[in-house]
Amino acid sequence: MDQVMQLVDPAKQFSKDSYRLIKRCTKPDRKEFQKIAMATAVGFAIMGFIGFFVKLIHIPINNIIVGS
Repeated sequence: MDQVMQLVDPAKQFSKDSYRLIKRCTKPDRKEFQKIAMATAVGFAIMGFIGFFVKLIHIPINNIIVGS
């Protein structure tokens, strides 16, 4: 019986914590959603520019190394 309780207790605690988390979560309002969406878009743009510049620098270096 003790071994069964060792298996059941963590599952009970997890379900209790999950339920409490779901109750605290709220849907973002329009302003908060726009703020998050803008931050995500800026992050994508920055990562895209970094990738573009790395590729731009890599092409001439690769041509020098390969010697085509």
